[in-house]
Amino acid sequence: MEHELIDLQKHISTQGILVQDLMRGVCRELEEWKSGAFEAKQDLPSYEIEDFPPNQMQDPKTEFFDTIDVLLAEHRSEEALAALKSEEEKSQELLESKDNSVSSYKLAFLKRKEMLSEQLVEIAEQPSSGVLELKKSLLGLVKLGNGPSAHQLLLNAYGSRLQKSINGFLPLCSIYPGTYSASLSQLIFSTISVASRESNSIFGDAPPYGTKLKQWIEWELESMVQLVRENAPSSETPIALRAATVCVQASLSHCLMLEFLGLSFSQLLLILLCPYMEEVLDMNFKRAMNVVVDFAVNDDMVLSSPQFSSPFTPSNIMVTNSGKKFISVIQEIVEQLTPNAILHYGGNILYRLAKLFDSYIDALIKVLPGSSEDDNPSENKDNINFRAETDAQQLALLGTAFTVAEELLPMAVSGICSQKNEGDEPVSMSSDNSNLLPGNTIELKDLRRHLKPSLDKLRDHYCRHYVLSFIYSSDGKPRLDARLYLNGKAEDLFWDSDPLPSLPFQALFTKLQELASVAADVLIGKEKIQKILLARLTETVVIWLSNEQDFWEVFEDESVHLQPFGLQQLIFDMHFIVEIAVCGGYPSRQVRQIALEIISRAIGTFATRGIDPHSALPEDEWFVDMAKAAINRFLLGTPESSEVDEHNEIPIEESDLSEIDEDHVAETDRKLELSDGHINLEFEGSDFDEEVNSSCSIESGESFASARMDDSASPSSLTDPET
Repeated sequence: MEHELIDLQKHISTQGILVQDLMRGVCRELEEWKSGAFEAKQDLPSYEIEDFPPNQMQDPKTEFFDTIDVLLAEHRSEEALAALKSEEEKSQELLESKDNSVSSYKLAFLKRKEMLSEQLVEIAEQPSSGVLELKKSLLGLVKLGNGPSAHQLLLNAYGSRLQKSINGFLPLCSIYPGTYSASLSQLIFSTISVASRESNSIFGDAPPYGTKLKQWIEWELESMVQLVRENAPSSETPIALRAATVCVQASLSHCLMLEFLGLSFSQLLLILLCPYMEEVLDMNFKRAMNVVVDFAVNDDMVLSSPQFSSPFTPSNIMVTNSGKKFISVIQEIVEQLTPNAILHYGGNILYRLAKLFDSYIDALIKVLPGSSEDDNPSENKDNINFRAETDAQQLALLGTAFTVAEELLPMAVSGICSQKNEGDEPVSMSSDNSNLLPGNTIELKDLRRHLKPSLDKLRDHYCRHYVLSFIYSSDGKPRLDARLYLNGKAEDLFWDSDPLPSLPFQALFTKLQELASVAADVLIGKEKIQKILLARLTETVVIWLSNEQDFWEVFEDESVHLQPFGLQQLIFDMHFIVEIAVCGGYPSRQVRQIALEIISRAIGTFATRGIDPHSALPEDEWFVDMAKAAINRFLLGTPESSEVDEHNEIPIEESDLSEIDEDHVAETDRKLELSDGHINLEFEGSDFDEEVNSSCSIESGESFASARMDDSASPSSLTDPET
């Protein structure tokens, strides 16, 4: 290395000597040439300019064109432009327009202008041209009358520079998958902003230039959305949702800055981003649904605290593992959202959350007894690894669903619903994004209204199966058979000092008592849910009895002998079930109304068979008092109900009341549809806000409510969930 440096130094010295010799020789020759030229000049005669003829003088036009040619050859564009403009302003020949002919001088002048334009275009198209050099070239073209061409060159120049920047940025997208879209948006919008300012500075906002600029911006925005989609992570991942919402946030913020330049592209951007957002939301919610359903059908129904990080979560909330997983999935989605994404897509997101909750409820229904494979023939029963068989497990499932819908889910999405401005109009939850106006809000009551049908579906499935498993024995025969009211004792029930309800209704009272006790242990602090559930169960019983045509056909059969006792016992049973609800603290207008309809129908049916209801029936107060007295005796434990009804001789074993014939219940469950003229459990809602306006009073049932429910709250405080 040292030898090479020495050789290089010698070479440089040699070259320096040669350069010095050359310079000395050139200088000597120049001196000799000057001295010879001076001597020759002394020998020439002197002439005045006037001595030359006119044709030997330099033509000013020719001299002008020679000057322009020199300036163009030396790429002195600014000087050439100034000379051309000065000549054009003072030459009358250039200003006059002749239609028939054009002078050779004007043709030569126009040719120089064209040459200068081509030179300016060449400078503007050079990628290496700086901003100032580009601007000077464009201004020159504008002065030469080539404004449209100059404007297109401006857009092309910034477009090519933007593309070069994008090509250098794209390899980094995979390194920053969550924020690359914001960086890409910043890169594109900053270039658009600079190009727009330069366009307004050079060309103004005249229609031809403003229209071209807007078309160019639209094309760049379309390219941006396409680049975001092409370089996005997998659409079903949370990071893809984050990238999409960050893109919405950043791009709309940049659009707001463009509005100061008179350019509004927010609506266009939302339209362009809508398909991308729809795709990401679809895939994320499909992933969430698979996770939620898998947890729901494999949950062990053990209650535990969700342990959420939110400081607003009540400490006494207890949910199952599936409920905790559902809320964690929702929180994961909500955490990816940005304010602008919520503002413009919040209704769509809440609609999808409601659909996800509906899928969660469907999965819970599969875990409950009574869900038949015939309802979902494409699904494999082996996928469900757990069944909620006991009352405690089933109530834990129901309590979790209600807690999620009424407390945890609204709490998790409160950030979406709180994105509002004063005076905004609420926007409805919808699956489309037709309403993209900023400032629209979604209320929590809209979400609860969309969740209510799913809750009703779960609750009604549970109540329907619970009641049907009670009504039908293991061999499929109904326990609530009309024979109960045919083979009675000869004397009237009125003369019995201690009348009792029919044995199935005695068993119903016992089962409701047991269920209330389990609910008090499982649904701690959820008295409202307990009472709503018990009210629905009593409603289901009377609805089934009212719509079971096989039951009423027995009374309408003329070959069957009816007795006054049967009518008395049926009416007594209806008053008894009404009193169960009232004294239990969950009175229902629905129960009372349907019970009165059953009584009215029974009186009419027996009357057509020759039994006078006026002579056969005591006053209504008697039925009410006897029903209350029967409840009090059952609560005190005396008298014990026998295992065999001595009058009707229909044995009901305790094991029969707990056994469930799944096939028969499922078959009967399918019959309980409105289209078949049978029971329809789409309730209008029980009235817990008012006491039942009937002849029965609540006072005599206070011992029942306090002894079995441990709740002395007034029924007026027990309202259905707000919808």
